[in-house]
Amino acid sequence: MSEQLDTATPDTTTEAHGVLLTDVAADKVRSLLEQEGRDDLRLRVGVQPGGCSGLIYQLYFDERTLDGDLVRDYDGVEVVVDRMSAPYLDGASIDFSDTIEKQGFTIDNPNAGSSCACGDSFS
Repeated sequence: MSEQLDTATPDTTTEAHGVLLTDVAADKVRSLLEQEGRDDLRLRVGVQPGGCSGLIYQLYFDERTLDGDLVRDYDGVEVVVDRMSAPYLDGASIDFSDTIEKQGFTIDNPNAGSSCACGDSFS
């Protein structure tokens, strides 16, 4: 079963990035924000050096937007990517699974040439 990706219109005040958020992932983010009682947070996605293969993903809530951030709105869920991470994440999709085998957010990244055995890092 293939999950349809949300093709939301990018925010017109800032440059948009190429990270896609599935409807399921957007719903989970909304749910988590409602649980926190916060409407000032956005989902920040990035990469940083580390892990077995060279780069690791960062995925967390952030109340800040920094100079150079690229923003895309998915029906009220803002996804923010810093300008340095954007090329590594262009075309990547974020999904959420809640099954016996896997629970949590997953990132399918066409730019990852290889990954480590644990799946936490890529190159």
